Amino acid sequence: MELDAYRQMAATEDEHWWFCGRRAIAEAVIRHLDLPAKARIVEIGAGTGGNIQMLEQFGAVTAVEMSDLAREIAGEKTGRDFLAGHLPDNIPVAPQSCDLICLFDVLEHVAEDEASLAAIRQMLKPGGRVILTVPAHQWLWSIHDVGLHHMRRYSRNLLRERIEKAGFTIDRLSYTNAALFPAAVLARLVDRLRKPARPAGHATPPKPLNAAMKAVFSAEGRIVPNASLPFGVSLLAVFRKDGAVETGRFDEKLAA
Repeated sequence: MELDAYRQMAATEDEHWWFCGRRAIAEAVIRHLDLPAKARIVEIGAGTGGNIQMLEQFGAVTAVEMSDLAREIAGEKTGRDFLAGHLPDNIPVAPQSCDLICLFDVLEHVAEDEASLAAIRQMLKPGGRVILTVPAHQWLWSIHDVGLHHMRRYSRNLLRERIEKAGFTIDRLSYTNAALFPAAVLARLVDRLRKPARPAGHATPPKPLNAAMKAVFSAEGRIVPNASLPFGVSLLAVFRKDGAVETGRFDEKLAA
C-alpha cells in the first residue's frame, strides 16, 4: 500500500465502520473455532496493529508485517513488537507451530497467492486453522483497488480453488458486507464515471452515519459463524490443514 494509506489506517482503524465491522465478524467466527487454551496465533499482514487486541483474547499473538512504516506505527500504537516478513517465502514462523493464522485483506496484495497459501499450510499444527478475508468480485475493480495496490479481487470459485489447491479443507466460505453491497456497487460505478485522481471513502464518515454503518456491518457477526451469506463486498473463508480432525462447531461442510 501507499505510505499515506498506513498512516490513515492507523488513524481510523479503531473507529471506522469498515475496520470495526470486519473485526467484529472475525471475532465472532474465531469464537466458533474452539481453539486450544493458550493458542498460538499469527497475523500475517498485521498492518498498524488494529486487530491485535481482539486476537489476544484467544491466545498468544505473533504479528508479521512487511512495511517498515507500518511496523513502526504499530509498535508505537500497541507497545508490542511486530516482526518483519512477507509472503510467500519470508515469514519468521516455525513449521507446524500455529493453531490459527489470520490474513485480513492481505492475499489480494500478493502476486503468488497460491504459493502463499501453501507456505501458510506448512506453519500450521495438525488441525490448525486459517481465517482470511479478501475483496470480492473482479467486476467491482476500481481506483480504490489501484490505490491500495491490489493484485485482484476474488470470486467465490477462485478463492475456493486457491485454498483447495494448497491442500486445505474449507469449513466456511461466505460473502460479507452484504447489507451495504448496493451502496458499494453504486460508489464503484460513480468512480468509473467521475474517474477521480484518488479513491474516496477512506476517511471516517460523520459520527451518526459511521455508527449506523458500523452497526449494520457488525451485525453479520451473528450470521456468518452459522450460515454463509450469498453476496457481499468481501469474502471470508475459514479452512483447516488437510487431513486434520475438525474440532470447531461449524455445521456447514462445503463440497470440493
